[in-house]
Amino acid sequence: MKKVYLLAAIITTVFFANAQGQNDPVAKKILDAVSNKFKTFKSPSASFTYKVENAQGKTLSSKKGSVAMKGSKYKVTMPGLEIFSDGHTQWSYDKSAKEVTVKSVDESQSEISPQKLFTNFFDKIFLYKLNGEKKVGNKTLQEIELTPTDKNRPFFKVYALVDKATQTLYSAKFLEKSGNRYSYTIDAMNPNANLNDAQFTFDKKRYPGVELVDLR
Repeated sequence: MKKVYLLAAIITTVFFANAQGQNDPVAKKILDAVSNKFKTFKSPSASFTYKVENAQGKTLSSKKGSVAMKGSKYKVTMPGLEIFSDGHTQWSYDKSAKEVTVKSVDESQSEISPQKLFTNFFDKIFLYKLNGEKKVGNKTLQEIELTPTDKNRPFFKVYALVDKATQTLYSAKFLEKSGNRYSYTIDAMNPNANLNDAQFTFDKKRYPGVELVDLR
């Protein structure tokens, strides 16, 4: 279930910040703009690329995924993994194990909601600063460097790239102490997708033979 924890790491990381010293007010202004823009989206869905690299920058694996959000509900789909939440309950389905883990959503734990990746919960556990701008294709991206205050975390640095024109998150890269690097790049975003509430709930009838592990 490593991908579940990686997803949790993203959600608890990209837009949380504070650490030793002063945070960069320019970086904060950019992050605030990303948050405010996202709040105008009614039912956003996005496709993304998840990539793992070693310390030398060699790609070890690359996979596609998607996320759909509506209010406090969400669904994340990746190869071998689906995560559902109706805002009250979360189901994590591991396809290879044919097992779904069920737990209650704890509103006090910010790491369970992908929505919080895009909103302004960034004044807690990171020091953030603007490194500058770079061009990727026809996009101008603003790179924000985040350093965690908690030195026990498996990663020591996060780099978030923000599309300057659209004020949306383009990518986030996590540098782990082990040497590996994990990155998520948003390939496409639909701010107002037509989403059915039923898709945010795990329907066991559609997954015969799956073992349910209820942690509630």
